Amino acid sequence: MTKKTMIAAMTAVFLLPSFAPANGLNLNGLGSRAQGMGGAFVGIANDFSAVFWNPAGAAGFRVESFGFSLADVVPRATLGLDLVQVPENPPFEAKTATAHYLNFLAGYYKPVSSNVVLGVGIGTPSSQGMMWNGSDLSVLTPGATYDFSSRLYVFSFSPMVAVKLSEWLSIGAAINVHIGTFSLKMPAGTSSFPISIDPVDLGLYEENMTGWGFGATIGLLVKPAEALGIGLTVRTPSTITFDGSARMSNMLLFELPGDSDLRRKITSPLSIAAGLSFRASDRLLLSADVQWTQWSNLDVVRTTFMDPVWAQLTRIEMRDVRVLDWKDATQIRFGAEFALNSSTAVRAGYTYDPAPGPESTLDILLPTFANNAFAVGLGKTSGGLQLDFCLEYQAGRERGMTYFYRGFELDLTGTLGMRAFVPSVSASYKF
Repeated sequence: MTKKTMIAAMTAVFLLPSFAPANGLNLNGLGSRAQGMGGAFVGIANDFSAVFWNPAGAAGFRVESFGFSLADVVPRATLGLDLVQVPENPPFEAKTATAHYLNFLAGYYKPVSSNVVLGVGIGTPSSQGMMWNGSDLSVLTPGATYDFSSRLYVFSFSPMVAVKLSEWLSIGAAINVHIGTFSLKMPAGTSSFPISIDPVDLGLYEENMTGWGFGATIGLLVKPAEALGIGLTVRTPSTITFDGSARMSNMLLFELPGDSDLRRKITSPLSIAAGLSFRASDRLLLSADVQWTQWSNLDVVRTTFMDPVWAQLTRIEMRDVRVLDWKDATQIRFGAEFALNSSTAVRAGYTYDPAPGPESTLDILLPTFANNAFAVGLGKTSGGLQLDFCLEYQAGRERGMTYFYRGFELDLTGTLGMRAFVPSVSASYKF
């Protein structure tokens, strides 16, 4: 091989992750009550999670209130590979290590007049990642064992206002200030230099980045009848500019810079959600949502490396741009809440969440799946205090893999499966 081949292997690693809030590990929203109803909450939005689901719902709050929820995403991915070029190794299966990705939402609301409510929300709308046991995948890196892990968090600070225009119409809006963090570890792959006949190991690739951006959430809630609610929520695109550094452990051995600062701009897409709620009886509340997300805007990911050597290497192979080829997707959510008595309610929900990305761009560190999510919940009220619990199970549809990582001299095919458990708890109080 030549140095040009080495560049191809390196730059494929640099652009591996999608860095977008993929649906594979995201909650179907924030707040245990809403989660327990499958995320079908746009046409309801009458608790502290309104800042996330539909800010217009807060216009109906008549007293000061505060709430907090905490959820734990526990994913489990399974990778099955057929090593076509290594016949002495039979097909094998690897599983991710147990990892926890915490999500939270806190919301505070205060009526300032008979028809205006101010509020603020702080939460994590995106939290995802993967952690594989390097020893399970050592067949891909003969002679060495490397970490395979990723972790992405997006924290949002969202001041908001909601206005009740009439008895049947409310509007609301929130400004979302996002702060994102990302970390990645994986093998850099192998390549050859003109002075070496055999491929050399480029070592462990590591990347750490932070960034910020802002967007907005706009909501509308219509109550044409006491038993009926119609909601609309629009989330604008939000661009987060990530800055950080990357390093490759063996680069210095070949008299090349071992690290580089880098910058990557990622735009989360426009999404539009419509929701309908219907109180079928004094005890039974039904809801349904549909949400369209413009994932096609996240078509490519561009990276700028500040070190001139790294920048030159990535430009030569045109590897500073990665094509994702994502498509727009429509999510469907259904929920139900049944009051056992005046203080206790049980809930159930279902969500279908299609994968935005094709199998041709699937990777094992930030994968996307078509999810069928099932949730059950319980709520308990005592005076101004409300406690809610939920358990959600996300069943990802198994996907075929047409490649693994460039830079490994193996012709790989296989399947990638995903499932996740998401327990959550919320507490809120009306003063």
